[in-house]
Amino acid sequence: MSFAALAGLVVLGLAVRAAAHALMLHGLRAPRVSALVTPGSLGYAAQSMHIPGPNGKTLFAWFVPARGVAKAPAVLVMHGWGANASLLVSSAVPLVDEGFAVLLVDARCHGASEDEAFTSLPRFAEDIEVGLDWLALTPQVDATRMAVIGHSVGAGAALLSATRRADIRAVISISAFAHPYEVMRRFLATHHIPYFAVGWYVLRHVQHVIGVRFDDIAPLRSIAHVRCPVLLVHGKDDDMVPFEDARRLLAAGRAGQVELLAVDGRHDPIEALQAEQRQLVGFLKACLAPPQ
Repeated sequence: MSFAALAGLVVLGLAVRAAAHALMLHGLRAPRVSALVTPGSLGYAAQSMHIPGPNGKTLFAWFVPARGVAKAPAVLVMHGWGANASLLVSSAVPLVDEGFAVLLVDARCHGASEDEAFTSLPRFAEDIEVGLDWLALTPQVDATRMAVIGHSVGAGAALLSATRRADIRAVISISAFAHPYEVMRRFLATHHIPYFAVGWYVLRHVQHVIGVRFDDIAPLRSIAHVRCPVLLVHGKDDDMVPFEDARRLLAAGRAGQVELLAVDGRHDPIEALQAEQRQLVGFLKACLAPPQ
């Protein structure tokens, strides 16, 4: 084979790889959903803002201060994949009536936040941490009493953040999956992509793109290293993330630190937040109580 022919094959191979990379990023891209509800539409005074975030991007958020509390405990709320903060407003904002300040954040590539080439569970965690940094500097917030509520990917990101931040006093994880590898395998099967022919390369390449191994960011691993109490909330009829994932997470957590609340419903976090609000509020109040 001549040098020119060999060079041509190399160029062709690189072009095919670049095309496959672009196709995978497009296929894994989260859909954009417009805001459906605002805190104001529910009668709550809220501040909308754009917070400087990672990689020079800005994150859209709503901050709802606690009513009648000068320096309140705060709860950051992070949505799941393909959602946005507005989908959790009706369920999370009533925490304000219980004495909590609430920050609802749109992750990058979601809602009204800025775009990136891709987002991922680690990037969701980065966005959570940017929000926590903003809360810690807010006069209406007691920075020593902060918690995170996350749904699905947002729940996995909340657990990951709680392994590296001592200022997270509690996590409510709603519909968290056990391992991203399993989620990706289910994604491939749903789209009829054969694993041994194509799928293994897709999973390997996705890990290369996001810069971490799935094993390192799996909630199964994170929950064993969190520094705070965790309440796992999971729908018994969840058709996206099996309820068995919640049981596995409970088993992987430290004894006495992780609880499981099984709820009626599927993957939608709104059902769990509304139906079990008394238990969620009780958990947060116990974890965020002021020091004696």
